[in-house]
Amino acid sequence: MRIGRYAKTIVAGIVAGGTALTVAMGDDTLTTTEAITVVLAVLGAFGVYVIPNTQGPLDK
Repeated sequence: MRIGRYAKTIVAGIVAGGTALTVAMGDDTLTTTEAITVVLAVLGAFGVYVIPNTQGPLDK
């Protein structure tokens, strides 16, 4: 497994999950709804992997 191929997805998942978790832990408790929000943020970020990088004018 080449990590470079998945780097964008991994970073997006960590950032989205970390951001949602930081907001959710504002009151020092994690409710079920907040946990679901964190999971959905991570899964949404993993959608970045589905969208291929586009070729710009300099990449041709």
